[in-house]
Amino acid sequence: MGRSLLIIKPDAVERNLIGEILSRLEKARFIVAAIKMTKLDYDQARKFYAVHEGKPFLDELCKFMSSGPIVPMVLKSDGDTVAKIRELIGATDHKKAAAGTIRHDIAVSLTKNSVHASDSPQNAEQEINFFFS
Repeated sequence: MGRSLLIIKPDAVERNLIGEILSRLEKARFIVAAIKMTKLDYDQARKFYAVHEGKPFLDELCKFMSSGPIVPMVLKSDGDTVAKIRELIGATDHKKAAAGTIRHDIAVSLTKNSVHASDSPQNAEQEINFFFS
């Protein structure tokens, strides 16, 4: 089974959408292998998003990701888990996300796009290790 990380971001937690997102993941046949609620401080968010160092949106993203609780989880499925999750959540820009995807349906902006998902199996392992030992 493949594994990947998904984070329910502060905007979705604040709007009480944890159950909605979990339901969609389970209906899509993902297995939740680990889950917790936590809060990042700015420095932790900056470390997590180090891959975006030097990009103009990094500061705003780190402020947002440290603004409230998040729900990171490890998801498992048969096949390419990373690709399957990214298909289910939709494009980063909710305006460009396909109808029926999580971001299309519940995101409110490019930054407040409700979920984060790993973009490669290698990053998935690093991101899982960041939150789960």
